[in-house]
Amino acid sequence: MVMGTGESLHVAVFLSGLAGGGAQRRSLLLARGFVERGCAVDLIVVHAEGPFRTAVAPGIRLLALEPCASRLPVIRRIKGLWVISSLFALARYLATTRPDVLLATSIPANLAALWGRTLSRTHTPTVITANLNLTKATVKWGALVAKLLRWLIARAYGGAQAVIAISRGVADDLITVTGIPGKRVFSIYNPLDLERVTRQSRETVEHPWLAVGAPPVVLAVGKLKRQKDYPTLVRAFARVRAHREVRLVILGEGEERARLERLIKNLGVEADAYLPGFVENPFAWMARVSVFVLASAWEGLSNVLLEALACGCTVVSTDCPSGPREILADGAFGHLVPVGDDAALAAAIAAALSAPAQRERSVARAAEFGFDAAVERYLAVLRRVSALRQGD
Repeated sequence: MVMGTGESLHVAVFLSGLAGGGAQRRSLLLARGFVERGCAVDLIVVHAEGPFRTAVAPGIRLLALEPCASRLPVIRRIKGLWVISSLFALARYLATTRPDVLLATSIPANLAALWGRTLSRTHTPTVITANLNLTKATVKWGALVAKLLRWLIARAYGGAQAVIAISRGVADDLITVTGIPGKRVFSIYNPLDLERVTRQSRETVEHPWLAVGAPPVVLAVGKLKRQKDYPTLVRAFARVRAHREVRLVILGEGEERARLERLIKNLGVEADAYLPGFVENPFAWMARVSVFVLASAWEGLSNVLLEALACGCTVVSTDCPSGPREILADGAFGHLVPVGDDAALAAAIAAALSAPAQRERSVARAAEFGFDAAVERYLAVLRRVSALRQGD
């Protein structure tokens, strides 16, 4: 534990909630690092329920905004709107508590943070995070809506004192889309808690597919949503399964479950595909499978790819924007294939299944994305912007 580099800094970390997800896991990890370095940390969430509640480290003050509007069915149905609806409650928090700096963690949280600060009539320095390639993440809404969303984000993000992008690819895209000056955009890789991943990877998993002598298992981890492009993975798996005995496990839950289950059935691989839902400890699975696959259409960095490497996995990933190419060093530490190409993905999976594992090399690569370095770089940005605070 490193102490002393963040004394007297009061940091408010704002995120949607404590449900499973990469941004939430990263935020909790950063908050723990801030506390360990002497910061006072308020973890501000819209709702306090979720599986990550037990992961809130000692010393962090957890505050739930619980705005009534966010629980209305019409608000809950529109993704992200329930987070933005908390901006009035967040404004009250900023006006009464007056932290030194506010750190927000996703597009809806970023918008709520920036608008909430304006409503609070304070000058709270605000740092927002960019987790995704905006160009790719917004195109799914159609050209007109995507253009409006990018315009809205560009207008709002201009009010941030700094933006932290989780990869160089995300930073470059953000600057292009929003026009934010490059000197206010900082590229900081997500912190990897290698100690925790290693410890949890050693825990026991009771499942017959992981028994010694069982057919090899291909694993994917992440929410069942369009971004992760699991249909391409399922089609690739069916191609591989046609030629050899192999099994597929996807850990995660989401709105795409019914679609995926239908596809699995239609392809005739339901006996060899397992979707158990959200699993609190995916690392124990990662340490015991033959291949880990990331099939995403887009990412920001991909925490899960780093975690798979940390567990010693042989990895296959789409060359999506942004992150995998940076993590895998242009393919030196894993297979990279085009997005949406199930034939290429199947070929890469088959090649990975046939190649000898290089566990130590994978772990060494993951260790380069260390926790301490990321926390220190975040704190450097937070201290820098907190020094800019004007009188309220």
